Amino acid sequence: MDWVEIPAGILRRGTPAEEVEEVAHRYAGTGVPVEWYRKEAPRTEIHLPAFRIARTQVTAGQWALFAQATGRPAPQAPVDHPVIGVAWKEAVDYCRWLGDQLGGLDVRLPTEDEWERAARGNDGREFPWGNEYRTGLANLVDLGIGTTTPVGSFPEGASPFGVLDMAGNADEWTSTRYAPYPGAPSEVPSTEDWAFDPHITRGGAFRHDRDLARCARRHCAYEQDLTAIGVGFRLATSAK
Repeated sequence: MDWVEIPAGILRRGTPAEEVEEVAHRYAGTGVPVEWYRKEAPRTEIHLPAFRIARTQVTAGQWALFAQATGRPAPQAPVDHPVIGVAWKEAVDYCRWLGDQLGGLDVRLPTEDEWERAARGNDGREFPWGNEYRTGLANLVDLGIGTTTPVGSFPEGASPFGVLDMAGNADEWTSTRYAPYPGAPSEVPSTEDWAFDPHITRGGAFRHDRDLARCARRHCAYEQDLTAIGVGFRLATSAK
């Protein structure tokens, strides 16, 4: 595994409540209602201990070894593309299996906060690469590719820590179940019963617009066809 060391530090998580309306206006062209952005509020500074996160998403080639060992169907994707269509429980099973292959390493999905810290670095930037959206730094719908690309194909879109594809290509499971942030606006729902799975995904996929590339954007898997919506995952583990 190509682990990236994320040092202990402060995460400026989420979006200030007073800025949510402006954010929704900025991305009005995507058709996303302001209610969806309110789930990002409030902005909170939290301290996270050090951890490691995989530089790239789990690939179809890596998943194929797990599929062969556990009797699962082989993925129908190029070996260097992210595996997609993976249910949350399957991603957790893969983590456990890989940990066993690596001598008992505690391989897991990143928490939502860890994911955002790996994407944002030490500041409150809007995208992994900075505060301005630029077409060509991530595999999103504006590129018109319509499917996944090899992991790490957009090195200029790396996060401050050098983590790749934190925006686009495949949407990524975290270990965190959806819940409002402490101090969230009162209108933020306490559960999302309409979601196919209650665990938070981050980063957006090839079929998503630029709003999902934002480091603060949090959502669940709302459709059952996880291949069509491009859901995959990356790995995390504790610091050395």
